[in-house]
Amino acid sequence: MMMIARARHWAATSHLSDAMVERMLLLAALSAVSTLALITLFILREGMPVILDRGPLEFLAGMKWAPSRGHFGLLPMIAGTAVVTLGALVIGVPLGLAGAITLAELAPRTARQYLKPMIELLAGVPSVVYGFIGMEILVPFIRERGSLGGPGYSALAASIILGIMVLPTIIGISIDALEAVPRAYRDGSRALGATQWQTITGVVLPAARSGIVAAVILGMGRAVGETMAVIMVAGNAVQFPGSMLAPVRTLTANIALEMSYASGAHAQALFATGIVLFIVSLSLNGVAGRVRQAARGTGTPGAVR
Repeated sequence: MMMIARARHWAATSHLSDAMVERMLLLAALSAVSTLALITLFILREGMPVILDRGPLEFLAGMKWAPSRGHFGLLPMIAGTAVVTLGALVIGVPLGLAGAITLAELAPRTARQYLKPMIELLAGVPSVVYGFIGMEILVPFIRERGSLGGPGYSALAASIILGIMVLPTIIGISIDALEAVPRAYRDGSRALGATQWQTITGVVLPAARSGIVAAVILGMGRAVGETMAVIMVAGNAVQFPGSMLAPVRTLTANIALEMSYASGAHAQALFATGIVLFIVSLSLNGVAGRVRQAARGTGTPGAVR
């Protein structure tokens, strides 16, 4: 009888502990959601007045950003962000995909075990380090040694630095997508007489397409949100980018450069810039999530979970 009573007491105690842990985890999750909701409400409260006052079209499509004169047109910064992000993807996607294919399909297992963690460590390098390297090496190269012309501080320099910075995201997630493709796909292709390269391009890559697309979208999100490295090499001129060698200013750089001394409508305009960035970031993450969900729903083997 005593042993039964102890077992019942132990079961009741364990059940109580599980319930407490479950509630604590639920509380932690709710606190994170609440924090995000509060941040959203705060940004909307601070930024919406200037958007409503100027009008969304004038705010987003205006060409002139002169806070001291009451002009808050974001189009030069939106164009600068788009040019720099697209340039980063042009550089980062081919390199990242090539690296992922090499490590997942061609390199020896031992090399993959060492190289993949090293590439993932690049994501932990502070962005100011990338910016400093860009200032010391890349910008002088573009201005002088590369014979490209211009001041060196340009959309091209920012695109190259961001293209390198998005590599860990693209390579890491793409490797996971490629490794998720079942071995039977490769064996079946090779049994039909296909070469290794034909198997990779005709079987493995299509099967891992959803995971690779998600990797590219998340890399794009990293490029859009990067601030410090871009400030250090982009030139930060408020102008519509005429070429890749011209200085540009991105949305994140606009906030970081001016928030320290902004007040009144100027500060509201910077918060409104944050709203634009917030919507862009949420949209990219939402698209990446939908791609992953669609892949899981259709049973795509290369879907990253």
